[in-house]
Amino acid sequence: MSKKEGRKLAGSEWRHVENKQLVYTIYFLLRLVVILILVAQFFNKNYENALLCILTLVLFMLPSAFERRLHIDLPDTLEIIILLFIFAAEILGEIQSYYITFPYWDTMLHTINGFLCAAIGFALVDILNREERISLSLSPFFMAVVTFCFSMTIGVLWEFFEFSMDHLFLVDMQKDTIINTISTVNLDPNHGTAAVVIQGITDVILLLEDGTQMPLGLGGYLDVGIIDTMKDLFVNFIGALVFSFIGYFYVKSRGKGSFVLRFIPHKLLTPPKENTSEIAESDVKKMEE
Repeated sequence: MSKKEGRKLAGSEWRHVENKQLVYTIYFLLRLVVILILVAQFFNKNYENALLCILTLVLFMLPSAFERRLHIDLPDTLEIIILLFIFAAEILGEIQSYYITFPYWDTMLHTINGFLCAAIGFALVDILNREERISLSLSPFFMAVVTFCFSMTIGVLWEFFEFSMDHLFLVDMQKDTIINTISTVNLDPNHGTAAVVIQGITDVILLLEDGTQMPLGLGGYLDVGIIDTMKDLFVNFIGALVFSFIGYFYVKSRGKGSFVLRFIPHKLLTPPKENTSEIAESDVKKMEE
């Protein structure tokens, strides 16, 4: 490869700095919508939702911040999905109550989250695997395993966060589930480990400290979080497994296939410069190798 060709190829390594019109357009539109919602929430004196809007605006800046700070390139498809994911989770899910209006909204987001976290985990391992200064050489199978474990760990940590928020601040991030059958050893008359099954539950009545009875009127027993948590982990498992499977064959074929490249961040050879034609000779040499 000639030095001229090397410079051209190396210059494409920071394409995200010079030419991301679609990403910038989507970022601008989503940011504009969030700002309008933020203003509306302030006028409505709904300060909790206003804080969610501010959090969303901060989260929108993270992908670009990570690109600049870590000198990596987020593919356009991945960055757009991340922006849409943040908007769908915080604005549509929380403020517009899509989590309640659409029962499978949370399931969809957790599935996507498993897929995205697997893509990020795969990229981290792949970058380390290619780094000459680091003694790491994982087979495609072990790269897939590490990718899967990384995604599942993020999913578990998120469920820890939801549980902590619910118990410390009495919010309901772990959305409850209405069920009509329970099985519990707490009702065993012999105080043993025999599970007592109760079916056909149509309502639950709460007896408060002052003697007041409060029928919930929900049509069943109120499961507090556990079913939602297990469902979230299961769909995260599916998303992580799908990308780990794809990543395995990507490594086996060593980069053949444009689909996976749309989701895998990669490290820039050098930090972006104001003049991309000024490429260090060492970078060109790396490209030639």
